[in-house]
Amino acid sequence: MPKLTIHPTTCLIVWLLFLVVVQFMSGTTLVVTLLLLPALGTYVLQRGSRLIWRARWLLISMLAIFSWGIPGDPLWNGAFAPTHEGLREGLTHFGRLLLVLVAVAAFLEAMPLPELLAAMHTLLGPLRRLGLDPDRGVVRLMLVLRYVEALPRPRDWRTLVDAPATNLGEAVEVDHRPLRWPDYFVALALALAAAFYVFR
Repeated sequence: MPKLTIHPTTCLIVWLLFLVVVQFMSGTTLVVTLLLLPALGTYVLQRGSRLIWRARWLLISMLAIFSWGIPGDPLWNGAFAPTHEGLREGLTHFGRLLLVLVAVAAFLEAMPLPELLAAMHTLLGPLRRLGLDPDRGVVRLMLVLRYVEALPRPRDWRTLVDAPATNLGEAVEVDHRPLRWPDYFVALALALAAAFYVFR
């Protein structure tokens, strides 16, 4: 009996659907989802922590903008007090962005680069009818991911200028496997579930 395996494209679609659903999470659902993050494992949390640390100023700025930028009841009596409504909205967006960053870490940790390239190639395949070349998109994605992973943390702009050039003579092989009925079933079922959650 053949082993049932899910196509990398299906995994990519599931991940994208999760990112969409995250944008509509709030309140108890958001808090419970955040509390379940340790179940993803140590490696995912470590990688997610690095992403969160790099985005710390964005997170802090977003929280401050919402807390002091949305009118409402002041949190305390004072001239520079944030509002209850603003703080609640800021914490909601703060939690959503945390989920997105950890989801990115989990996706990169779970899916090897060859499978990610194969998934993107299949997902972008229909764009050929519009005159776009998915092969170029896959190659550019590979170069960007490799550049981000290999690039040292810059101390100033000269580090970026002195970064080594990419090897332009490298050949890229992308595994092409057709989608099967379980892939369509999983993608359709989760798309319907995501639509029900968003538009309920």
